[in-house]
Amino acid sequence: MSDVEVDPTALRRATGDHGRPAPQVDVLSARDVPLGGPRAMTVRRTLPQRARTLIGAWCFVDHYGPDDVADTGGMDVAPHPHTGLQTVSWLFSGEIEHRDSLGSHAFVRPGELNLMTGGYGISHSEASTADTTILHGVQLWVALPEEHRHTDRDFRHYVPSPVRRGGAEISVFLGSLAGDTSPVRTFTPLLGAELVLDPRSTTTLPVPTDFEYGLLVDQGDVRMAGTLLRPAELGYLGTGNDTLTLTNETGAPARAVLLGGTPFEEQIVMWWNFIGRSHEDIVEARQAWESASDRFGSVDGYDGDRLPAPALPNATIAPRKNPTHH
Repeated sequence: MSDVEVDPTALRRATGDHGRPAPQVDVLSARDVPLGGPRAMTVRRTLPQRARTLIGAWCFVDHYGPDDVADTGGMDVAPHPHTGLQTVSWLFSGEIEHRDSLGSHAFVRPGELNLMTGGYGISHSEASTADTTILHGVQLWVALPEEHRHTDRDFRHYVPSPVRRGGAEISVFLGSLAGDTSPVRTFTPLLGAELVLDPRSTTTLPVPTDFEYGLLVDQGDVRMAGTLLRPAELGYLGTGNDTLTLTNETGAPARAVLLGGTPFEEQIVMWWNFIGRSHEDIVEARQAWESASDRFGSVDGYDGDRLPAPALPNATIAPRKNPTHH
């Protein structure tokens, strides 16, 4: 997916109900962002924002649908480049066709992870298929640490088997949770999982204390550590917690995506689809894309032109880092 804006999101803070001590949860509200390309598609973006750039190494959270593609036109993102990151595609419904400059041609389907590593450089296209009627899912980015940010292109597909813990059905697509571990490689300690919570249920999960967490609610009203999160909100919980308690406040199943990781302490520069460490990194990557250099390769099989890079801002792109941990 392609990033075209950097405006801030709203933030509210809550500390639990009825005066009970509870870990502080920051609630990050979504903003609507239109994606570029031949067919417009609007997504809800909760990360990054001025209040928070990263959760672990997770640096980008787009949430879309359920969209009737007969009305919205679906997804059609022409070939575009990435550096310094991994893309994580996860669907609730619909199907997306993926092509990349590694030569991968794959389909993103509900409950199946597609992870693409674009270290030094990769390009790809994403388009919903003709069979898709309702498109609904998330697109996530992971920042690569300095040690690995120029790593080789890679693509992985993995289908986790759901496990049950308490009132939750959990599909772990990255990292470990609830006794299940994904085999897919990450370059920093990470967690990514879909949780479907039974109606009116409470589930407490053991978690590593050195992880921070983000819970993106897709459907239902869910309490995270005592703080209510509504659909499309992302709740942030800092390090120091050895359990995570989630409650579905509704009489129907609730669904959420849980993201976690050890705090990513490096400053990053994010602009368009590139992650670097300096303004110069971004300038070089943009020039390589615009000159069609071998750095990003080419995407075969996509019917259409590739996305041009937007103009650089008339100022130095500043690095971003999370606020001090509370």
